[in-house]
Amino acid sequence: MNIFKLALQLFLLYILYRFIFHFVIPVYRNAKIMSRKMKEMQERMDQQRQAPPQEAPVQKKPAPAGEYIDYEEIK
Repeated sequence: MNIFKLALQLFLLYILYRFIFHFVIPVYRNAKIMSRKMKEMQERMDQQRQAPPQEAPVQKKPAPAGEYIDYEEIK
């Protein structure tokens, strides 16, 4: 009976070990990473709201050089 009890305890310890190291710790790490990324994204959004948008200077196109050809309708 003692060996059965020991085997059961070892099996339960193994299951607990697998649960902690293959589920709990990865979920905790991913939650931390996602929280950090969300915080960084929120900071970037706040910076964009505070800074006025910069417009590119408008360049005027030069007038086309050369002569203008009239359009004539062909029948």
